[in-house]
Amino acid sequence: MKKRTWLLWLALMLGMTGTAALARADIVLTDDQGATVRLLRPAQRIVSLAPHVTEMLFAAGAGSKLRGVVEYSNFPPAARKIMGIGSYAQPDLEAIAALKPDLVIGWTSGNSPVHIRQMRALGIPVFMVKAQRIEDVARDLLRYGQLAGSQPQAQRAADEFRQRMAALRTQYAEQPPVRVFYQIWKQPLMTVGGDQLISEVMQLCGGVNVFAKLPALAPNVSLEAVLAANPEVIIASGLDGQRPAWLDDWQRWATLTAVRRDNLFFIPPDLVQRATPRIAEGAAQLCQQLETARSRRP
Repeated sequence: MKKRTWLLWLALMLGMTGTAALARADIVLTDDQGATVRLLRPAQRIVSLAPHVTEMLFAAGAGSKLRGVVEYSNFPPAARKIMGIGSYAQPDLEAIAALKPDLVIGWTSGNSPVHIRQMRALGIPVFMVKAQRIEDVARDLLRYGQLAGSQPQAQRAADEFRQRMAALRTQYAEQPPVRVFYQIWKQPLMTVGGDQLISEVMQLCGGVNVFAKLPALAPNVSLEAVLAANPEVIIASGLDGQRPAWLDDWQRWATLTAVRRDNLFFIPPDLVQRATPRIAEGAAQLCQQLETARSRRP
C-alpha cells in the first residue's frame, strides 16, 4: 500500500514538473536572416519597424501588445494611436530603447542592418521578416502568433487568408494569360521583378509580368523597355488610395496595346504592396481587371 501511494505521489509530482516546464518553455524561432530569436515567454511589449508588420501583428491578435510603430502604420485604425518611433529607414533608437521592448520585428528589405545591430547590442531581441511569396503571409501570421502568444487568432487569420487565395487561384487557373506592366512610380519609372510578391499575385490571376526576368525586387526600367514589352495591361499603384494622375501619361503612346484597349488600371498600394491579409483584396481587384482586359480583346 505504501509503495502504491509513493508511486502515485511520484507520478503526480512528475506531471506537475512537466506542466511547469511547459509553462516556462522558451519560444525559439529562426527569422528570415537565419538568426535565432529566443523569448522566455510570449512578447508583451513589441515594436514594429514596418507598416505591414504592424498590420500583420493586429491580424495575428497581437495588436494590443504593440508599444511603438513606424510612420505609415495606418491600418487598422487602432494602429494610428500607437506611439511613433520614426520611419522604417530612420527609426528613433532612443525612443525604442525607452519603450523597453521585449521584441522588435523588422523588415529585411527596408530596415538598415546598422540599426538592427544597434538594437541587438542593447540586448533587444529582433526578429527579421522577408515576405516574398503569398504563402509567406500565412506563415508570418503563425510566427507572430507564436511570438506573442496569440496562436488561436493567428491560426484563424492564416486559414482564412489561405482559403481566399486558394479560391482565387481555382477561379482563374484556366484563364488565358495577360501581359502586365505594374508601375510603382513614374519618376524614376519603377516596376516589380519576378521575385516580388506582386508578380506571384499576377500569376495567380493569369497575368504575366513583362519584367519578371529582372532580379531586383523593385527595379527601375526605361520608357523604351516598356514600349518594347508592349503590355496588354498597365496597373499603377502610387502613394495612397487615389488613382495617380501620371497613369494617364501613357495615353500619349497610342500604339501601346494597353492604351488602345483602355486597359490602364489602378489598385490602392496598401492592398497589393503590403504583405498582409489585405493582399487578398488587392488580388481580387487585379484578377477582375485582367478579366476586363480579356473581355476587350478583338
